[in-house]
Amino acid sequence: MGVPAEQIHLVRHGEVFNPQGVLYGRLPGYGLSDLGRAMAESAAHDLVDRKRHVARLIASPLQRTQQSAEPIARAFDLEPDLDERIIEPTNRFEGKRMSGPDSALRDVRNWAFLVNPWEPSWGEPFRSVADRMIEAMTDAAASVESGDLVMVSHQLPIWMVHRRVAGRSLAHDPRRRRCSLSSITTFEPRGARFVEVGYREPAAGLQGLATDVGAV
Repeated sequence: MGVPAEQIHLVRHGEVFNPQGVLYGRLPGYGLSDLGRAMAESAAHDLVDRKRHVARLIASPLQRTQQSAEPIARAFDLEPDLDERIIEPTNRFEGKRMSGPDSALRDVRNWAFLVNPWEPSWGEPFRSVADRMIEAMTDAAASVESGDLVMVSHQLPIWMVHRRVAGRSLAHDPRRRRCSLSSITTFEPRGARFVEVGYREPAAGLQGLATDVGAV
């Protein structure tokens, strides 16, 4: 790979304002709640406290990730670039509730989408998500002469990088993802591969107040 970037910090967005409790996926109009903005500020403060040079900031094109990138952009005086490759995966349950009496999982018409959780059958294949994330990280790392990169993305894409880098199966239980709101998972390019070197939850003190924790 031979890239000059020192570290790549994958930052998950903060809490989304979602009073209907739907799985929003790539749907437009789902921005951060006030709590989510506070979470994003916590992530920015954590990155500043590391006292590392951040050379470039990249965000998924969705509203919630762009808003989560704003305090980081201000802190490091950077203009965020958008990259479609780090966006939320597609999901057949977008716009539907996934819990409660009106859960989409109770509708027999949706059961055909649940036949293969290891792919998964309800959305973009895990392998596709991991491939595009690694490709985006590799290209981004090669785009700077020195310093760190910050990429603001989503829970599943970040978790796919974690599992791919760790050499683990991409199939997993969504309830066991270690990627909380506004968390920061850090990787270093080493030769032809990436190595995970850190995970932090700067907004841990705010997690208990969240009413929306994202897609499952």
